[in-house]
Amino acid sequence: MKNKNAFAISLAVLLSTPSPSFADPHNGERIFLNRCAMCHGRDMTGTGPLADKSDPPTPNLTKPEFKKRLHDYPGVIVSSIILRANGDLIPRTLRENGVALPGFAWTVKDFRDLNEYMINVISKSK
Repeated sequence: MKNKNAFAISLAVLLSTPSPSFADPHNGERIFLNRCAMCHGRDMTGTGPLADKSDPPTPNLTKPEFKKRLHDYPGVIVSSIILRANGDLIPRTLRENGVALPGFAWTVKDFRDLNEYMINVISKSK
């Protein structure tokens, strides 16, 4: 448990350090479209084909509250949702709907790239 907490703190520090020059939004787009859009939709409004299959329903990521959280805590929100320790909402929703995603080893760079892509898309939404 101690190692898990130390990892989470280290990850939060790394992800909250602004480094846009290291982020690759094209990789972030690839990750989002392959792993997130099926629920959140390409436009991140929570309208993907599996959006209404989860409980609670898939959120609209373009809302002002989420935009603020993404900007205030770069990468931390994304990683905490993906690596959530308190349940398996995402894997369960995928399993229950017959979606089998191949294994994916998340890196800090992946979280930064995904965060950068999401910020770019969300900042352009109305």
